[in-house]
Amino acid sequence: MTIASPLRRIQRVRHELLRRDVHISRIEAPSPGFLSLTFASESLHSFVSLSFDDHVKLIIPDRNGATAMRDFTPTHINTARGELTLEFALHAHGAACEWARQARVGDAAVIGGPKGSMIVPTDYDWHLLAGDASALPAIRRRLLELPTGSTALVFAQIADPLDRQLPTSRSAAQVHWLTDARAWVDALRNTPLPAGEGFVWCAGEASVMVQAREVLINGRQLPREASRISAYWKAGAADFHETL
Repeated sequence: MTIASPLRRIQRVRHELLRRDVHISRIEAPSPGFLSLTFASESLHSFVSLSFDDHVKLIIPDRNGATAMRDFTPTHINTARGELTLEFALHAHGAACEWARQARVGDAAVIGGPKGSMIVPTDYDWHLLAGDASALPAIRRRLLELPTGSTALVFAQIADPLDRQLPTSRSAAQVHWLTDARAWVDALRNTPLPAGEGFVWCAGEASVMVQAREVLINGRQLPREASRISAYWKAGAADFHETL
């Protein structure tokens, strides 16, 4: 079922919720703080992900032999080959990062979802993409999707310069690299925004996302219906995901 917003044309699409048994087919380290794992399975030939904002559940064993589940952005999908790539920000501590650091080609896992997609049109006048390391995979995917003639403003809180990597985008991308949360919030508050109709997407640590919402929606009075601000994680909590 698809529900379209008549004002902003955002579509919300539900998918059949499936669990797929997969195995690791390729491991890459694009930078010191990130690990890219590609999973393969015949079941991935039917995998559907329609939005950079999608997330799947990676289901893996933890150090105690129990089951751990964590949310990840599908960063690259090749249904013809039956492959799906997920990126892990290795600065984090937890079951998923520990598992990824020790992963070997052939290791098994289960992937669930995505259960739905929020499809944001690419023809907004500008796109604000902001977050910390946990948001960088989604930002990278969106930059690859944006067409020629679009404008992207990227605000990325990444401390290590070696991890500050973004793909070549057809959009006109204005990139702001910030080293800490305070500088990141200040940049959202003070950087001039282009004219026209824009869409705001932010993701990261819960308390910082509360500040982002205060700055962008209440302070800068950007329209709530043209924004998506999500807490991808919360300090001291496991398996946390919340839309603010």
